[in-house]
Amino acid sequence: MLPWHKEPFILDNTQQRPIILASTSPRRKELIASLHLAFDVIPSHANEDTPPEWTPEQTVQELALRKALAVYRGLEGREQEAIIVGSDTVVVLDGEILGKPVDEADAERMLSRLQGRVHRVFTGVACIDGGNGQSLVHYRQTDVTMKELSDATIRAYVQTGEPSDKAGSYAIQGIGASLIDRIEGCYFNVVGLPLSLLSDMLDGFGVHVLPRT
Repeated sequence: MLPWHKEPFILDNTQQRPIILASTSPRRKELIASLHLAFDVIPSHANEDTPPEWTPEQTVQELALRKALAVYRGLEGREQEAIIVGSDTVVVLDGEILGKPVDEADAERMLSRLQGRVHRVFTGVACIDGGNGQSLVHYRQTDVTMKELSDATIRAYVQTGEPSDKAGSYAIQGIGASLIDRIEGCYFNVVGLPLSLLSDMLDGFGVHVLPRT
């Protein structure tokens, strides 16, 4: 064995309470799994309609809480020790929230607006105590600068199919990474779940990613 080779790392944390992720997003499942926390997934099926006057900060926090609450209310006394985690992400340009594209033409329009400019990504995170309903809600913001892109590049990216279910019509963790010049803030926030924020919030419910002294 090479002197710098190490066996695969397995985190032995002191998690005592189960976690329920109120999302079926593959990206969020991968991110929370990277913290070596045991969790289950329950889709929230929450209504995501919001008033147009809501700010991005209010939108992501309210929707994250709405998703977590939908799962919490459906527990019916089961898993009262669980902590329910909800999350919501939006892309904002010129004060306008850009959602998921309705079709390829819509995705191309969004990317044409984003290219060569700075936009902001907001993600809200909500945690609810399954035993007493106590909740904690916060958000993170990241500034993202997209490269200047030709129409041909935008069209080729859209044809990969990756933008179809992504807010703002791109995925920074996928092929869309090639479109990004730089970011200021948390990378995981752009992916869909700011892990540093989540770990701090879980501390308040007695779940520690790393042991506390």
